[in-house]
Amino acid sequence: MAEAHQAVGFEFTVIPEGADAQLSHQALTEIYLSAVNSWKKCIIRIKNSVIRGVYPASPFSWLFVVIAILATMYTRSDPSMGLIPFIPVLLSAVIFSTMLWLLLIFTMRLCLKQLLSYHRWMFEPHGKMSTTTKVWVALVRIFSGRKPRLYSYQASLPNLPVPAVKDTVKRYLESVRPLMDDAQYEHVTKLAAEFESSLGNRLQWYLKLKALWVTNYVSDWWEEYVYLRGRNPIMVNSNYYVMDFLYVTPTPIQAARAGNTIYAMLLYRCKLNKEEIKPVGSALGTFPCCSYQFERMFNTCRIPGTLTDTIQHWKDSDFIVVYHKGRYFQLYVYQDGRLLCPREIEFQIQRILDDPSPASKGEARLGALTAGDRIPWAKARAKHFNSGINKKSLDCIEKAAFFVTLDDEEQSIVGDNLGESLDCYIKSLLHGKCYNRWFDKSFSVVFYKNGKSGLNGEHSWGDAPVLTHLWEYTLATECFQLGYNAEGHCKGEVDASLAEPQKLNWEISSEVCFHSLLYALANDVDMHVVVFRDFGKAKVKKCRVNPDAFIQIALQLAYYRDQKRFSLTYESSMTRLFREGRTETVRSCTNESCAFIRALEGGETTDVCRRLFRTASEKHQRLCRMASTGAGIDRHLFCLYVVSKCLGVESPFLKELESEAWRLSSSHIPYQMIDLFDTVNHPEYLCYGGGFGPVTDDGYGVCYLMLGGDVLTLHISCKNSCPDTVSSVKVITWNSNEIQLFHRQEHITFFKLRRSLFISLFPQKHFYLNDLFSFPTRMLANLALGSEPPSTT
Repeated sequence: MAEAHQAVGFEFTVIPEGADAQLSHQALTEIYLSAVNSWKKCIIRIKNSVIRGVYPASPFSWLFVVIAILATMYTRSDPSMGLIPFIPVLLSAVIFSTMLWLLLIFTMRLCLKQLLSYHRWMFEPHGKMSTTTKVWVALVRIFSGRKPRLYSYQASLPNLPVPAVKDTVKRYLESVRPLMDDAQYEHVTKLAAEFESSLGNRLQWYLKLKALWVTNYVSDWWEEYVYLRGRNPIMVNSNYYVMDFLYVTPTPIQAARAGNTIYAMLLYRCKLNKEEIKPVGSALGTFPCCSYQFERMFNTCRIPGTLTDTIQHWKDSDFIVVYHKGRYFQLYVYQDGRLLCPREIEFQIQRILDDPSPASKGEARLGALTAGDRIPWAKARAKHFNSGINKKSLDCIEKAAFFVTLDDEEQSIVGDNLGESLDCYIKSLLHGKCYNRWFDKSFSVVFYKNGKSGLNGEHSWGDAPVLTHLWEYTLATECFQLGYNAEGHCKGEVDASLAEPQKLNWEISSEVCFHSLLYALANDVDMHVVVFRDFGKAKVKKCRVNPDAFIQIALQLAYYRDQKRFSLTYESSMTRLFREGRTETVRSCTNESCAFIRALEGGETTDVCRRLFRTASEKHQRLCRMASTGAGIDRHLFCLYVVSKCLGVESPFLKELESEAWRLSSSHIPYQMIDLFDTVNHPEYLCYGGGFGPVTDDGYGVCYLMLGGDVLTLHISCKNSCPDTVSSVKVITWNSNEIQLFHRQEHITFFKLRRSLFISLFPQKHFYLNDLFSFPTRMLANLALGSEPPSTT
């Protein structure tokens, strides 16, 4: 998703000295620090487990008891009344039994880790399972034990393997072949051969050394250099959004919607703290995924720095922070250790809505600091928020469980102009007014005046599927378990003794001001959502086509028709089959997909198109499986690049990567808790996914979601300021009752009618308005059924 911004050209600073560092000890230092951080996290988890295990006592109480007993025995007294002489025998038996028990546990974990390192099942044909895989599934279930908790598999997950340099280079050359002419490809091939035979082996040695000491050789550097060292605004460029229900609003009362939603989220946090959430699994329902990212979902904030940001996570928080009409309120969600019921939270939210107090000077647009460049925010934080009232209020925001915005606008997605209202809605979720979100928080919940809601997520702490897991649980709990009364209010009674939410106080200097450039960044984003109900996963599968491969090939076809060329394409794929895994890149533009599109556009016969499409689909599936099993391209090259910077050496081959641009960036967010929704009786109660801003100034961002068997949702983004990603024809806008025509470049500053990617992709003929998927659907269905492909005219 949004990580492609920094991943494209490795645009980050590896160490303060940058490329001037010439000594190899810099690389060793980086590896050492990674190992230290990895072991620190392990020690912290062990310490927390021990503390939880002896609660309500403390570990030091054991030492106190031992010292007290020894002191008593020193006075020749026997506090055990004759039991101590027998203890050595019992103690020996207990120690031996404990050691045997721990040995069995270690053996079972080792066996399970070896079993989870088996990935051949992913490469077997759909619907066919080999005898080896059947045996493997049975053994995994045996060694997994009964009722595993959220983090039960963590110690048994395999480490991410380091691919061979020659394999990565070979896959890279194959991925760029359709994008280069013969001369360019020959040049890159020579650079790759030189890198593989010389510098590549030296850099690889450091990566293998790191892999011996840490659980994942990619994730810590990925988090540090791709996310936290990015100095550009995280609003639009990094943060992403998740939508509410599309066709239904559970209640039009803003405070009531907030009451149930906040309560459901806090229930989820309770389950998270108790590790009662079932481990997220992949295909076959057997292979567990890493749950590490769940640890920092709540009570987490990104802290700005001049060189690099940091992620600060607090153990717990009993309050949230609410923003309304330029004011910040601290709302305690617990009273005497009891979680407030939904009706009480609604009551407290309504108090905030009814509060007439004005915002302090400069308070209303304070959140814009988190939206802009990171260095000015870091300097302002150090200068104006390091003491006094400002520090206390800022600490409150950063330590809150999560951030809530009570928006004073309505977002309606009903009526005749559904497309335009949806576009306005998702733009509001992505960036709002640039100052009414706290973009540094792990996530912000937005509640609109008419009861609609949504999420804005910060990307550095975790990926979108983790946050959507929370959101799916929240929506299902809110509507199907908690519900609302006949008047639309939350159920329950209110304790009259509840303390009022406390308004945060600020002393804002005139030096802390809102930067108008943020408006330009937000207004330049062109967002569009299309809900396609003519077909979905079920119809695609009937053609015996992988749904993800189908979408990706359709995107390639649409982009080719729009730009008359192919482009390097970024598709996000998870690597959570490995411990602390995050994502890998699938380079979806392949030789096979390009051959198919050329054949289709060139008017080849049905048999040729069908054969080429099948080949392209199978190639895409294989690339996805390789990426998920640690045999990708880009994360390995990224780590080699980091090591080269630490060593202070220049690689012409790695430098070549800086010129690559992901002009088409895509992501697929699947439903993970569909069992919580009654899709038969309530098909309208489904979240329609989310999206992100465009990755490059001259490219598209596409996030898609397949719901059930017959719905496809696409979230499209691009830049208004780029003439290559919008229609070259004149733009129609409405001003009062008059229709005015403006040339595209003349109307950027007050552009009102957002252009969809679908219009942009097919500016030649109006017929292509919905052709991004309706045309490929008919085409692919005909290919599968054996009829002639439709005409492209």
